Amino acid sequence: MKVEQIYTGCLAEAAYYIESNGEAAIIDPLRDPQPYLEKLKENKVELKYVFETHFHADFVSGHIDLAKATGAKIIFGPTAKPSYDIIEAIDGQEFKIGNVTIRVLHTPGHTLESTTYLLLDEEGNMNSIFSGDTLFIGDVGRPDLAVKSDLTQEDLAGMLYESIHTKILPLPDNLIVYPGHGAGSACGKNLSTETTDTLGNQKATNYALDVQLSKEDFIKELTTGILPPPQYFPKNAMMNKEGYEAFSVVKDKGLKPFDAKTFRSVAESTEALILDTRIQSNFLEAHIPGSIFIGIDGNFAPWVGALITDIHQPILIVADEGRIEEVVTRLSRVGYDNAIGYLDGGLESWKTEGLETDSMPSISSEEFEKIYTAELDVLDVRKASEFEAEHLETAENIPLDFINGNMEKIDVDKNYFAHCAGGYRSVIFGSILKSRGLHNVTNIEGGYNQLIETSIPKTNFVCPTTQKNK
Repeated sequence: MKVEQIYTGCLAEAAYYIESNGEAAIIDPLRDPQPYLEKLKENKVELKYVFETHFHADFVSGHIDLAKATGAKIIFGPTAKPSYDIIEAIDGQEFKIGNVTIRVLHTPGHTLESTTYLLLDEEGNMNSIFSGDTLFIGDVGRPDLAVKSDLTQEDLAGMLYESIHTKILPLPDNLIVYPGHGAGSACGKNLSTETTDTLGNQKATNYALDVQLSKEDFIKELTTGILPPPQYFPKNAMMNKEGYEAFSVVKDKGLKPFDAKTFRSVAESTEALILDTRIQSNFLEAHIPGSIFIGIDGNFAPWVGALITDIHQPILIVADEGRIEEVVTRLSRVGYDNAIGYLDGGLESWKTEGLETDSMPSISSEEFEKIYTAELDVLDVRKASEFEAEHLETAENIPLDFINGNMEKIDVDKNYFAHCAGGYRSVIFGSILKSRGLHNVTNIEGGYNQLIETSIPKTNFVCPTTQKNK
């Protein structure tokens, strides 16, 4: 028996490969089927099943393409009703992969169809659980992402409590927990950086598995402080339920090269968004007017999903040589299937044709310290929790996550200095403003990680309770 976790850091997502005696199963694959097909070919095994733990909201699964390519059966848990052929398993149903067995444990709560898969080894001993978004390391899944459900998040949280107490807690402590996500995912509030653990250690350390926690308190804990999900989540969930265009078609469309003048013409005729995925320093120096920056070397796909509100938006790509296919693939993982081509030869070809470029002013933290006064307009685009922990005394917080809902807070007559933690998010922020005709923003290089070393006055968040006690 072989079990392999295939972890993708950009999405904080874990897929799983299980192999036994010439047969294999894959759990929660990402969109591009090719890496899995290569693994099957290399190991000379047949893919028998593709298991889905639920209708994922934060990425588009590769289950449909993978099943078509191999003839494998797609398995969901009870109540799943997608628009394509699956095996809708019943609670307790078992599936054989070579000499091992997968047992279905229906664990609704994160979503109605959420299912945990229990792996039994060759001797029939319980080995591990693949818990999807039911159980994470350090947390459980948020209860507000069900597809078209009439239930409230409190209803779903109550269902998750019952799932944990009737299906998970009775299992042996020595089981390995293989979750669907790690730290960085928006599918839970407090995910660990660890991506596996024993169930026994989770029983001892995960608040949600505390047997002393009442159902009422569990529901309150789970539903308190949930930030709104990224806007692409329900769209991805529906794609996973209703189906989607084959990845091969999406890739071929996105890998269409355009020379500079054709690229400009296509952008104008299709009203395509020009997405610049190069490193931020290169974007700051020169970019196509009106383009927005989301660098491929950062958390690219989640930021695309959070910020580009139309999932069907035509997209033209500017990328470094050799990285176009990576960009198209990572766009497709969050459902942005309408990349229609790229700038052949990169920005250099645009410059060679003598076409207009734009730039974004940038200043180091040391230079900013020299010119700083309390009257300067500073925008801190980090998350609210980061801002509350510590920030420049005169900064205003407009998190990048919610820029689209906060444009009215931007004064077109002000000259802004924007920063995040390290410099990636602030360039995205500035590029969006510039694409909307607001050019009065200067990026602070290195972000708060550098600003913290300056003498500019800062404010620490103080808990009101603590302050009162003092």
